[in-house]
Amino acid sequence: MKKNTFNILCIICILLISGLPEHVQGASQKQFTVVIDAGHGGNDPGAIGRRGREKNINLNVALKLGRLIENNCNNTRVVYTRKKDIFVPLHTRAEIANNAKADLFISIHTNSVASRSSKVCGTETYTLGLHRTQENLEVAKKENSVILIEDDYKQRYAGFNPNSAESYIIFEFLQDKYMSQSVSFATMIQQQFRQNARRADKGVHQAGFLVLRETSMPSVLIELGYITNPGEEAYLLSENGSSALAQSIYQAFLNYKQRSQKSTTSALPASEPEEDTITEQSAPQQEYAETLPSEEMVSEQASVQKSSRPTEKAQTAKPVFKIQILTSDRVLPSRSRLFKGLSPVSYYKENGIYKYTYGEGTDYNRILRLKRNKVDSKFKDAFIIAFKNGEKMNINQAIREFKKNR
Repeated sequence: MKKNTFNILCIICILLISGLPEHVQGASQKQFTVVIDAGHGGNDPGAIGRRGREKNINLNVALKLGRLIENNCNNTRVVYTRKKDIFVPLHTRAEIANNAKADLFISIHTNSVASRSSKVCGTETYTLGLHRTQENLEVAKKENSVILIEDDYKQRYAGFNPNSAESYIIFEFLQDKYMSQSVSFATMIQQQFRQNARRADKGVHQAGFLVLRETSMPSVLIELGYITNPGEEAYLLSENGSSALAQSIYQAFLNYKQRSQKSTTSALPASEPEEDTITEQSAPQQEYAETLPSEEMVSEQASVQKSSRPTEKAQTAKPVFKIQILTSDRVLPSRSRLFKGLSPVSYYKENGIYKYTYGEGTDYNRILRLKRNKVDSKFKDAFIIAFKNGEKMNINQAIREFKKNR
């Protein structure tokens, strides 16, 4: 009888332990913390449509996303920057994430254009960086303008003027060590929006968002769609629409969390080739593209060597310029439709991310013309990079060497 009682007690203990949350079963496994930031709020309505306000759309999707994570993810802590209609300054949102020692920061927003009857639509996800297009700059200006209603914004943000293009020059010099993780997560989000929510995909971009600048973890800012497009506004305000968007972000979160916890480094591991995991990508801040204006192009006559051909050793000692067009967390087929007809396309791997390039040569002027004449119309965020002896080098230094040796 005593033996049977002991066996029963052992079985009960095993069942109880197996039912405990992951962080109780294995104390050594670190709890994953995600901060969900519903943009705008309180006396800051954000973008305004015919029927809705951005602050409410953002909060609705943020709360749905949080509930999905809380109800389905053991060993995960969800922190909100706001759970109701209140105003939270940008710097406070970042402080909440930093104080929570978050592993991931997700800021949720809704896009707009000047016209409330616009046909512009689609989702896009941003990481921190310097804008490469005027359109990206305008998005950053809109989201950063919230600081103007803060009493001490000039002191708090060191004189930053969200409406001045010159203020955004500071983002050129930022070195974001979480860039690769942020880009990978942003890519996953856009893939889910496209495949599961069936939304128009406007891609992954970079721009100077103050809220992302202040966070010290992988961070993204999501634009759910355009409230100024009547059809898209109706979708954003609907129960099905907001749920589909939250579900898409949730699925991307699961994929990101699983990969980041499997990886032994900060980089995300690659997997089998897949068509839908690539994104057109803005240049990281440290990989500046065209630093020579067209009027400063080096003399064509001086750069052409007609009489003799340099040896192979001499060629490898010179910087080799390439045009970077795409990034992906996976290897893509050589004839992928996502290359938009450009061939041959090469790639290199950096911080766990596959980066695709087109064209190469030691003549910077020729690569610059190739970019302008053949690439810019297909990939508006393409930029030039440089290698020397097979190692990536600073583009500005490479251009200086090219000018010196022409």
